[in-house]
Amino acid sequence: MKKTIIKIVLVSATLLIPNGYSVAQGMPVYDNTNFITLGKQIIEAAKQTKNLIKTVEFMKQQKERIEKVSHVIKQLKAVRELARNNQRLFDMVRDDLRDILNSPYIKPEEVTRVSESFNAIIDSSLEDLEFVEQVLSSGFLKMTDAQRATILKEKEMRSKEMVAEVERKTKRYRDIISFREMQDKINNRTVNF
Repeated sequence: MKKTIIKIVLVSATLLIPNGYSVAQGMPVYDNTNFITLGKQIIEAAKQTKNLIKTVEFMKQQKERIEKVSHVIKQLKAVRELARNNQRLFDMVRDDLRDILNSPYIKPEEVTRVSESFNAIIDSSLEDLEFVEQVLSSGFLKMTDAQRATILKEKEMRSKEMVAEVERKTKRYRDIISFREMQDKINNRTVNF
């Protein structure tokens, strides 16, 4: 029975397979021109990949250079703003302090306190400038440009705060002077009854 089933399967397989395919196939035949073209394409793709890798490396280098220049520009802007703020601070203290101290409504015992108040701000500003000079000139603790730019930005913000503090103190002392002047006028007015 098994032999009959095997014969039926073999006969039906030979009948169902189209002519020419029922014979054994030999070694596959390769088209040499396609093989050579494929090889050339692989070599060309390798060259392009090598060029892409070089381009990527070049782009990385350019990005690093741009970042360095960007950090230097940030440093320059921060230093310029810091210098501008400190100059403004010195001018304000010089002019405003002179006006305040020359006022007849500031008491002699207040002169020292007012002067020390403004001098403390100027001293702090000078210390910041010396620190910035060290950061810029000596490569302070082998900092990166980004770290240096961050410190300079912090010092710039601090100088802005000092300018604002001088403005507040000046306004406060001028308000005191105005109040005392008004009080003096009220106390020394002549009454006409």
